[in-house]
Amino acid sequence: MTNSQNIYEGAELQRCAANHTALSPVSILKRVERVHPELPAQIHGSIRRNWGEVAERCKRLASALKKRGVGKGDTVALIAPNIPEALECALALPMLGAVLNANNVRLDAATIAYVLQHGEAKVLLVDTEFSAMAASAVAQSGRDLIIIDIEDTQGPGGDRIGALTYDELLAEGDTEFPYTLPDDEWDALALNYTSGTTGRPKGVVYSHRGAWNNAVNNVITWEMAHHPVYLWTLPLFHCNGWCFPWTVTLLAGTHVFLRAPKADAIYSAFADHGVTHLCGAPIIMSMISAAPIEDRRDFTQKVKMMTAAAPPPATVIASMESMGISVTHVYGLTEVYGPAVVCAEKPGWSALPIAEQARLKARQGVAYELEEDVLVLDPATSQPVPWDGETQGEIAFRGNTVMKGYFKQAEETARSFKDGWFWSGDIAVQHADGYIEIRDRAKDIIISGGENISSIEVESALYSHAAVSLVAVVAMPDEKWGEVPCAFVELAAGATATEDELLDHARAGLAGFKRPKKIVFQELPKTTTGKVRKNELRDVVKTLVSAG
Repeated sequence: MTNSQNIYEGAELQRCAANHTALSPVSILKRVERVHPELPAQIHGSIRRNWGEVAERCKRLASALKKRGVGKGDTVALIAPNIPEALECALALPMLGAVLNANNVRLDAATIAYVLQHGEAKVLLVDTEFSAMAASAVAQSGRDLIIIDIEDTQGPGGDRIGALTYDELLAEGDTEFPYTLPDDEWDALALNYTSGTTGRPKGVVYSHRGAWNNAVNNVITWEMAHHPVYLWTLPLFHCNGWCFPWTVTLLAGTHVFLRAPKADAIYSAFADHGVTHLCGAPIIMSMISAAPIEDRRDFTQKVKMMTAAAPPPATVIASMESMGISVTHVYGLTEVYGPAVVCAEKPGWSALPIAEQARLKARQGVAYELEEDVLVLDPATSQPVPWDGETQGEIAFRGNTVMKGYFKQAEETARSFKDGWFWSGDIAVQHADGYIEIRDRAKDIIISGGENISSIEVESALYSHAAVSLVAVVAMPDEKWGEVPCAFVELAAGATATEDELLDHARAGLAGFKRPKKIVFQELPKTTTGKVRKNELRDVVKTLVSAG
């Protein structure tokens, strides 16, 4: 006779405080302070701090913010480059249950104003280099914020706009502030805005569970040993630094900061600090491999670099490998906590000719070990496409490192979470070995220097010029940035405008990195329904590039 009751559901086997706690980055800092307080944690110019000191600063920060009324579910915005204070926010705010909103320092004031208003920021911490932009953004947002000025002694300085400095805020805090785990690991931890497919940013919400999961994922996927020396060339504001603030802390590693990546500073970090790991867009790889001789320094350690966005060119991979830098190619989106697909290297690849290695490594790859699944699906049926390297579909994700959803955008969230998958919008094929390779970006996002640019946002900025009748923006290959916007413009009947005139017009409404680098005047190719054929425009771009 079958017993319908599960024998492992007895009262003696229930979940309790002794056997179940929330997965959260909060636990990571708690352990490293207890086990390795004497080990180096931060190197920033002349600044040196160990993990005991950093933990105390983080507890002071959490305590001081709590005293000023910040608590669970409150948004704390940050505008800062790669500096120690940005790391400390990532480590401290989860203790409060507050939500970190780290912003791209390259954005314009109007966009930041929207983020502050939409995200309902209660506090803004801002590096004084960006105080003028931040002041304009706060004024436009209409929010009454607690503003904290970060005066980085290694930075260029700038005017104060806040009520107190970061150091003054820390002085208000308590070094005995408790490491408080969230009530629920599903609680929000971070709010990251991504341009997505429209000019209006979308707020991507991360959970404690997802951040912890991806922090551990990084260790496994990259085979990271304890005590790495990690160089911050990847922006800390970009997908929370791909969760590496928590990964490097978990391993009691050393965070080496650069306010802005430059070839000489990168080589000096390699030589002086023994850097073992770094991440960044292909532009950082090119910066390293093409550095002039006067910027280079010798280093003896092996270095591992993780890169995303456009596939690395074979020549760059060869150059990096020859100097002792091993390259790992990854792929992901803000919605999946940064990279979630890795071009996992198989045994034997290293013996292949460098051109063949580059071809294999240029594929986006397979799911991270702790990502449940990544497949190329037919959008019409939600079924996997054949693994033939030819049939195209859309990349879809499923697992614990998928966002909670888009903040205040229920319909957009529902569209993205169709049939139990998160749909990326990226068109790809899946090879016989299961490795994914992107063939196109379905949503026309341009990735420039690792940052997403919405073609629609650029188009809107040009449309606002009276002489413009129709405009379409596509990606144009660029040696330095990987991709840059190229605008095709059809002028209104009888109207005139020059390229310089339209570029000046775009300057008023777009951040510098979003502005088109070239404008082509022509009649735009259209379908019978009037939709612009961007595929034909991409062919024109190829011709322009090949013609020099």
